[in-house]
Amino acid sequence: MAVERTHDVLIFGTGLAGLRAAVEIARRSEGKIDMGLVSKVQLMRAHSGAAEGGTAAVLYPEEGDSFDLHSWDTVKGSDFLADQDVIDRFVHLCPQELLLLDHWGIPWSRYEDGRIQQRPFGGHSYPRATMAADKTGFMEMQTLYDTLVQWKNFTRYDEVFATAILVEDGKFAGLASIDPFTGELLILRAKALIICSGGAGTLYGFTTYAQTVSGDGLAYAYRTGAIPLEDMEFLQFHPTGLVPSGILMTEGCRGEGGYLRNSEGERFLDKYAPEKMELAPRDIISRAMITEILEGRGIEGPGGLDHLWLDLTHLGADKINRRLPTIREVCMKFLGLDPILKPIPVRPVAHYSMGGIEADINGQTRVPNIWVAGEAACHSLHGANRLGTNSTAECLVWGFITGEEVCKFMETNPELPGLSEAAVQAEEKRLFEDMLQRDGTENPYDIRRELRATMDQHVGVYRDGEELAAGLEKVKALRQRFDNIKLEDRGRVYNTNLFHALEIENLLDLAQVMITGALARTESRGGHSRRDYTERDDDNWLKHTLAWKEGDGVKLDYSSVTITKWKPVERKY
Repeated sequence: MAVERTHDVLIFGTGLAGLRAAVEIARRSEGKIDMGLVSKVQLMRAHSGAAEGGTAAVLYPEEGDSFDLHSWDTVKGSDFLADQDVIDRFVHLCPQELLLLDHWGIPWSRYEDGRIQQRPFGGHSYPRATMAADKTGFMEMQTLYDTLVQWKNFTRYDEVFATAILVEDGKFAGLASIDPFTGELLILRAKALIICSGGAGTLYGFTTYAQTVSGDGLAYAYRTGAIPLEDMEFLQFHPTGLVPSGILMTEGCRGEGGYLRNSEGERFLDKYAPEKMELAPRDIISRAMITEILEGRGIEGPGGLDHLWLDLTHLGADKINRRLPTIREVCMKFLGLDPILKPIPVRPVAHYSMGGIEADINGQTRVPNIWVAGEAACHSLHGANRLGTNSTAECLVWGFITGEEVCKFMETNPELPGLSEAAVQAEEKRLFEDMLQRDGTENPYDIRRELRATMDQHVGVYRDGEELAAGLEKVKALRQRFDNIKLEDRGRVYNTNLFHALEIENLLDLAQVMITGALARTESRGGHSRRDYTERDDDNWLKHTLAWKEGDGVKLDYSSVTITKWKPVERKY
């Protein structure tokens, strides 16, 4: 029998975006709006805590930065696929968010005169990456949570595993979930939902993502049939993933002056981005690195992970210990390598979903009482390629915006939407009679490994139609095999075997969406680089991809890019 709990608002995901939305709702309502915070991990274990390098904002216009410059950098970085009205709102709100965090007590790194410190970052024309050493995301989360606990209007659902977004009569009606401590189906009902559940980078084997980030919110929104996913073919590869683990070596390493070198010791980026060098956008550097490896100037690595060198040795011990302490700690713990003395082995690594759940400039989806913020959302701020430090800023800005919008929505005194018993029973049957009792011959973990290998091989930094088509067929075959899995654990209390199977199912759906969109987009733009269509094609492809669930397949549609100020031009760095 399902257990039901009711709140005014549910926030699904408690990283930077979720916490910022919760703080805004608490502040604006003076603690009167009752919130449920749903996290599949302990609240402060969200993956936002792994963000390292900084958060973008125009803090010093008197020294040469400007809103127009931040906007232009973001538009150009996006390869002109971002919506320019969204970017304009974003850059104007970023400074407000960083100063609020400052007032709430975040320990920003500072210049000797006491001002908040900023450093250079890839694709930015001004050093606007606002930093807390290389622990920026963790410090931002800690500050937001410390601010939130001043209020008493929220209930934490830690380690509660959401399984479906229930939509009835065109409205959000409930979030189905499993209480791991009892094994019961927990139906969380509310008048509004904010999805802040992060991206889908664990589609790949070599990835910076925590293993908990499995695109759950994306898959559940997609399965409602009422909300499309937007621009999912644009998956960002960060240039510097530690080999062989994939752990992020922050772009702050290059912002502080680090070099990328090939096997011959050359700083090779003068061939690819002569003006920006190591501070070019991520898509350009990632392609340059893979090209160097393919042309024989890589270093042989374990498991076929050939790599290049990230060289910090010339920065000196003092700068590395002050500005990049986490980088040094990780290298020493995982490789026994001290970056003060030796270069770091790195290669491009799956890092960020530019696409996500389609939402308007206010974060509202096509379901009127569902909003979305952070990496789960596609507003579209990043277009075909995200600039570093714009992601944590996005989480803060749309956490604020969606919190504000939900408060306005609550002022209309909405009624709690109805939820049919049939919908609850159907979800209970799906979870505990179908999935939990599966007794086939397939090991779900084998399917997950093969899925990740497929994405690594067929949907990487470089793509082509033949590879994408082969990858799509493999994903479809894996999806069929998934129907024949066996779960070894049949219990209902803390059944991580069941949770993992549900995550794998989510990833399989998202892989199909991503490859279908990539196969259809016959051009190269930003993070989507095809060997068989090497040029950007604005005549045919200056548009957003929308993916709708249609039976077992994907139906594609398209929408226009909003251009307000800057027409597309050739992108050079």
